[in-house]
Amino acid sequence: MDLSSFQGAPFSARRDRLARALGKQQALVAAGVPSPRNYLANTYPYRANSHFLYLFGLPLRGAFGLWNGDNWLLFAPEPDPASALWHGPEPTLKDLAEAVGCTVYPDTQLTSHVEGGVQTLPAADARTCAVQSKLLGRAIETGSVAEQDHPLADAMLALRLIHDEAAIAEMRAAVAATVAAHAAGMRATRPGRKESEVRAAMEAEIIGRDLTTAYGSIVTVHGEVLHNEYHHHEIMNGDLLLADVGAESAGGFASDVTRTWPGNGKFSDTQRALYNVVLQTQKALIEAVKPNARYREIHMLALQRMGEGLKDVGILQGRVEDLVEEGAVSLFFPHGTGHLLGLDVHDMEDLGDRAGYAPGRQRTKNFKLRTLRLDRDLLPGMAVTIEPGFYQVPAILQHPELGRDPKLTTMVNWERLAKFADVRGIRIEDDVLVTESGHDVLTAAIPKEMADVEAAVGG
Repeated sequence: MDLSSFQGAPFSARRDRLARALGKQQALVAAGVPSPRNYLANTYPYRANSHFLYLFGLPLRGAFGLWNGDNWLLFAPEPDPASALWHGPEPTLKDLAEAVGCTVYPDTQLTSHVEGGVQTLPAADARTCAVQSKLLGRAIETGSVAEQDHPLADAMLALRLIHDEAAIAEMRAAVAATVAAHAAGMRATRPGRKESEVRAAMEAEIIGRDLTTAYGSIVTVHGEVLHNEYHHHEIMNGDLLLADVGAESAGGFASDVTRTWPGNGKFSDTQRALYNVVLQTQKALIEAVKPNARYREIHMLALQRMGEGLKDVGILQGRVEDLVEEGAVSLFFPHGTGHLLGLDVHDMEDLGDRAGYAPGRQRTKNFKLRTLRLDRDLLPGMAVTIEPGFYQVPAILQHPELGRDPKLTTMVNWERLAKFADVRGIRIEDDVLVTESGHDVLTAAIPKEMADVEAAVGG
């Protein structure tokens, strides 16, 4: 680990803000350890837990940060001389202390510094959760924040919801690589190539910048599978290719962008009609992003605009208000409009709906709202995605309580829908920063107007 370019000031400032929020309440934040793929020494690439990265900025395996009510302390494994053969020299604890700006102890001394009543946030890996459980004398489980830890969770939420200048700079760095990736993907696309070839071209732009992807890339002709993990299909003449690919910055911040383009470089008339519905909806939603706007209302606007568009092309029929209220629009747009973005691609979802939903608001079981990840009032410094889409998902359209519900069936013009068989899925997604005066589309450089997209494909 090279500390020569590490700037500790932003992280020290974040720790100070968290300390002021906690007062004398003590807090333990874990970095986590690598997870094995099939045997212990063959691990997945390591990424420190986001709460730890936010406060300390370094991917220190097995480290813990402790606020003891007076000072921040860092506990890290001492360098193992034997590992230098395989991984190169590691910084000493003294080196870490100078870089980070707080006292650093060997991790073996952590037990003697942790007292009862310390709050924590569960690590993402079970091994670290087991260590947390032993240290604190209570069960700590990944993905579940205990009630006694809510003050720490809320304090972290308050800090991470509003991005500071260092965080915004990291997101812009991630976006720069993502812009290049999508340009490369469009250039690499032509009939006869496989999805995997386009994915490789896109990820090469990210890897070539010594970065990684923020999540598993989705590059597929089956855009109706929202989180498609497969890349073996050949791109056929007339296919749409949906690419949901985003880079992660060196500091761990995510970008998250989706574009959909024609495999042969030319939208068909039916593809053009539905792409325009999604595009015009997305542009209207972005315009609605501003301080104090409620994200749930932006989603309701998405349903309204999608309903109007799908009625205009003849797929839906009836009053738009009824199409939205009864869930007919959601048959074709079954997910939420977007989510928080930051150190996690779905930022802070390790804290559950506590992150995405403001106090007093909760997720509903209603079909048109149950997948909505975010219901907060937007504030300057927040970053969100805006990603409406159109999908023909057989499991939804053929479901007896959804697409084949007698009431909804009459709202769909099935004969007209059949003419759009060459549209499996379309999603258009941008990363948007809320500003004092409105918004800043961080990913605006990635083409999405149809003429620009067609010009970029296969070029």
